[in-house]
Amino acid sequence: MEYYVSYIRGLREDHDLTQREMAEILGTSQTMYARYERGANELPIRHLITLCKYYHVSADIVLGLKRKR
Repeated sequence: MEYYVSYIRGLREDHDLTQREMAEILGTSQTMYARYERGANELPIRHLITLCKYYHVSADIVLGLKRKR
Protein backbone atom coordinates (compact mmCIF):
# COMPACT_ATOMS: atom_id res chain seq x y z
CA MET A 1 0.00 0.00 0.00
CA GLU A 2 2.80 2.40 0.79
CA TYR A 3 3.93 2.62 -2.83
CA TYR A 4 0.60 3.69 -4.31
CA VAL A 5 0.09 6.27 -1.56
CA SER A 6 3.21 8.19 -2.56
CA TYR A 7 2.62 7.52 -6.25
CA ILE A 8 -0.86 9.05 -6.41
CA ARG A 9 0.38 12.12 -4.56
CA GLY A 10 3.26 12.46 -7.02
CA LEU A 11 0.93 12.12 -9.99
CA ARG A 12 -1.36 14.80 -8.61
CA GLU A 13 1.51 17.18 -7.90
CA ASP A 14 3.14 16.53 -11.30
CA HIS A 15 -0.14 17.57 -12.93
CA ASP A 16 -0.45 20.68 -10.73
CA LEU A 17 -3.75 19.57 -9.22
CA THR A 18 -4.99 20.25 -5.73
CA GLN A 19 -6.47 17.56 -3.54
CA ARG A 20 -9.83 19.27 -3.97
CA GLU A 21 -9.58 19.12 -7.77
CA MET A 22 -8.62 15.45 -7.69
CA ALA A 23 -11.45 14.72 -5.26
CA GLU A 24 -13.91 16.35 -7.69
CA ILE A 25 -12.60 14.17 -10.53
CA LEU A 26 -13.13 11.08 -8.35
CA GLY A 27 -16.51 12.23 -7.04
CA THR A 28 -15.44 12.26 -3.40
CA SER A 29 -14.58 14.86 -0.77
CA GLN A 30 -11.22 16.55 -0.37
CA THR A 31 -11.01 15.10 3.14
CA MET A 32 -11.47 11.56 1.88
CA TYR A 33 -8.95 12.04 -0.92
CA ALA A 34 -6.42 13.37 1.61
CA ARG A 35 -6.97 10.18 3.60
CA TYR A 36 -6.11 8.12 0.50
CA GLU A 37 -2.86 10.06 0.05
CA ARG A 38 -1.94 9.56 3.72
CA GLY A 39 -2.79 5.88 3.61
CA ALA A 40 -5.44 6.29 6.31
CA ASN A 41 -8.04 4.78 3.94
CA GLU A 42 -7.54 2.32 1.12
CA LEU A 43 -8.25 3.61 -2.35
CA PRO A 44 -11.44 1.98 -3.70
CA ILE A 45 -11.04 0.12 -6.98
CA ARG A 46 -13.46 2.49 -8.74
CA HIS A 47 -11.17 5.41 -7.83
CA LEU A 48 -8.08 3.49 -8.92
CA ILE A 49 -9.69 2.92 -12.32
CA THR A 50 -10.64 6.60 -12.62
CA LEU A 51 -7.10 7.69 -11.67
CA CYS A 52 -5.56 5.33 -14.23
CA LYS A 53 -7.82 6.62 -16.99
CA TYR A 54 -7.27 10.25 -16.01
CA TYR A 55 -3.47 9.99 -15.85
CA HIS A 56 -3.15 7.40 -18.67
CA VAL A 57 -1.18 4.92 -16.55
CA SER A 58 -1.77 1.26 -15.80
CA ALA A 59 -2.95 0.03 -12.42
CA ASP A 60 0.20 -2.14 -12.25
CA ILE A 61 2.32 1.00 -12.23
CA VAL A 62 0.18 2.82 -9.64
CA LEU A 63 0.21 -0.23 -7.37
CA GLY A 64 3.95 -0.75 -7.75
CA LEU A 65 3.64 -4.11 -9.45
CA LYS A 66 5.48 -2.88 -12.52
CA ARG A 67 7.92 0.01 -12.85
CA LYS A 68 7.28 2.75 -15.40
CA ARG A 69 9.79 2.61 -18.25
